[in-house]
Amino acid sequence: MIQEAVLKTLDYYADNADEFATQTQKVDFSEIRNKFIEKLPAKGVVLDFGCGAGRDTKAFVEVGLMVEAWDGSPELCSIASRYAGIQVKHHLFNELSEREKYDGIWACASILHLPLAELKDVLRRIVVALKCGGIFYTSFKYGNFEGQRNGRYFTDMTAESLAALLEEYNELEIIDEWQTGDVRVGRENEQWLNIIMRKNNI
Repeated sequence: MIQEAVLKTLDYYADNADEFATQTQKVDFSEIRNKFIEKLPAKGVVLDFGCGAGRDTKAFVEVGLMVEAWDGSPELCSIASRYAGIQVKHHLFNELSEREKYDGIWACASILHLPLAELKDVLRRIVVALKCGGIFYTSFKYGNFEGQRNGRYFTDMTAESLAALLEEYNELEIIDEWQTGDVRVGRENEQWLNIIMRKNNI
């Protein structure tokens, strides 16, 4: 079931990559992105984890961060590589195996496409891949839904369900958490849960 859910989501992005890029590349996401950037060291090593069409990858490169970018969609990897000016790697989330490599991991509206069981594994991989003191940003659609929605798989979160999920990851400390409306035109009423966490020693 997990693999089927992931494959259907990747099929969606294969079929809609150009439209998705048009919808997302020019969106002003600077306010949220800057909350993450300001917590990183100068020239810090950052992984854009599920980078989509490359909007945030490009911004990270432009402020002088050392950026790696991954996406599970070959079509989006190609689009993002051209847009951001770096080679985006074609990897799935569960291929993350680095240890204490990154000062920051940015997973903007990306790991929400994982079924909960796989999300738990990937969160553990993120913890391992972060340096001590490393910063992790992620976002979820706000709610309690899990399943297929408009061709993609989603695991939504509330503040309460996220807190319950993070009980298994003692190293992660929430340092900022807030809700926003969708930044895309016409979708302002869609609510998002944004979370910034720090990896601490335990």
